[in-house]
Amino acid sequence: MCGIVGAVGHKQCSSVLLDALKRLEYRGYDSSGIVTIHDGKITLKRAVGKLVNLDAVLSKGPLKGDIGIGHTRWATHGGVSTANAHPHVASDRVSIVHNGIIENHLAIRQRLEGAGRQFSSDTDSEVLAHLFVEALDSGMEPAAATQQVLAEIEGAYAFAVLTIDYPDILIVARNASPLALGIGDDACYIGSDAIALSHLTRKIVYLKDHDFALVRADGVAVYQEGGVPVNREAVFVAASPGLINKGGYRHFMEKEIHEQPDAIAHSLAAMTNEYGQLTAHMSDSALHAINGIVMLAAGTSHYATQIARYWIESLAGVPVACEVASEYHYRQPATSPYNTAIAVSQSGESLDTLMAMRHAATCNLSTIGLVNVPSSTIAREAGAVLHTRAGPEIGVASTKSFTAQLTVLLCFAVEIARAKRQIDDARAAKIHQKIQALPGLVGKALALFDNIRPIAHRLSHAKSALYLGRGTLYPLALEGALKLKELSYIHAEGFASGEMKHGPIALIEDGLPVVALLSADGLMAKASNNLREASARGGNIILIADADTLAEVDYASAVIEVPPVDPLLAPILLSVPAQILAYLTAVEKGTDVDQPRNLAKSVTVE
Repeated sequence: MCGIVGAVGHKQCSSVLLDALKRLEYRGYDSSGIVTIHDGKITLKRAVGKLVNLDAVLSKGPLKGDIGIGHTRWATHGGVSTANAHPHVASDRVSIVHNGIIENHLAIRQRLEGAGRQFSSDTDSEVLAHLFVEALDSGMEPAAATQQVLAEIEGAYAFAVLTIDYPDILIVARNASPLALGIGDDACYIGSDAIALSHLTRKIVYLKDHDFALVRADGVAVYQEGGVPVNREAVFVAASPGLINKGGYRHFMEKEIHEQPDAIAHSLAAMTNEYGQLTAHMSDSALHAINGIVMLAAGTSHYATQIARYWIESLAGVPVACEVASEYHYRQPATSPYNTAIAVSQSGESLDTLMAMRHAATCNLSTIGLVNVPSSTIAREAGAVLHTRAGPEIGVASTKSFTAQLTVLLCFAVEIARAKRQIDDARAAKIHQKIQALPGLVGKALALFDNIRPIAHRLSHAKSALYLGRGTLYPLALEGALKLKELSYIHAEGFASGEMKHGPIALIEDGLPVVALLSADGLMAKASNNLREASARGGNIILIADADTLAEVDYASAVIEVPPVDPLLAPILLSVPAQILAYLTAVEKGTDVDQPRNLAKSVTVE
């Protein structure tokens, strides 16, 4: 969504904040800003666009001071402008940065304007600054002022406040939006993500919903709802600053595509016990008790759950429903067919998915979180956790997180099937062996860049494209289409191949790119016939398959050959050339690959 950073007690505060913001730019990049207190006054710098613009502004006029806050924004209320950029300042006395949405901001604004407060932006966030001025004007100290503000606002938020009234304190609070506190030797820090703080300290305190804190150079005081002091234990995070760079690649996405063998291997390791056997880190009795699963996710993670549904149902015989998280708890779902909910989120902070999981819990479903961040909110609140180990993913378009999720979900499906005796130990071991070969297979698929480049060049001139697949490759077709449209802005749709004759075939016209995903499974013949129909109507077939499958098709305009793969693993392997095709097409078009327009990495508002 948006990125928040802060520091108190650091003499080079402004430069530290800018560096931290660079690590959070994936959370928002339409504007940014930094504010500090120096000589008893608030000093502010803001810029529209990416952080390089703010960097240039600061180079011309550096900010002094040892306390400050910074922000990188993705607009929700108010357009992209300097006035709407954070931080916001009220009465030259209070400055705030905010992530989330204040749902009752209009009513609060009308009240404050009626009392003579003057606003300078169109954002919902600015009400926070004026509310703090109002509280401080009444003589309240920081803790009491924060309680009063929190009692009036509604919605999801993480915010930070500094004021000249208390120039040695940062005030912070969160509800449903992540916020971490970093404890250093002589300074303390805040950040929306521990990534932002990893170069400063590894000692992190995570606030819980409705917590607020007073952050000083020598430590933090945390309060829970109602202003009661509470101890939130500090943890040591493993994030390494060395991970947050492009490593010689042109884009983060390209780097992260190449990191997939390691991401898959590390995620497989997370699903392997000390004896080298698959494990879900749950007892067999707990796995055996699972009689129905509702899977909750958004975007790419949702497509991962749709693929996993095939695996879990076919291997374990357990019924699975895949729900779009943002719809789930609003439609009053019937939950009686299921006793388990799995929330899948790369960040572990996606608010839609978190709220869906919480709703499932209120319906007495056991909850499992599948996340890439062990200390995330979903991981902390779920009854059990499945971990991916993809490492930080900076590119907005998910790549290694997706294949890591699929790896873990396949392992989980095998473990449920084994625990329920739907497959024997020998079959489970054989599938495990095949999964262990995935990093090598993906490594081979990474050699396809040069082969795909001319195909991407032609695809970049298209106005629209179709993606087709059957079985587990149908959800992958949806994911492939998503990748193309979010990166290159080419309209793309994914369909089940068998559905073509029920309407979508009307879209086929001469030269329309049709990206087809095929594997040597029981549906190959039917899928091939569907594609032949598209080819006969002028479709330009781009086929992604292994050599054995390609030998059965003689009508493709272009082929992308992957190494031979078991159909069970095909959606993981075939996702790699689909990612490469979307990436190279976007490069051909000259779009912003790592930061597509209007998108942000972690969506922390509904």
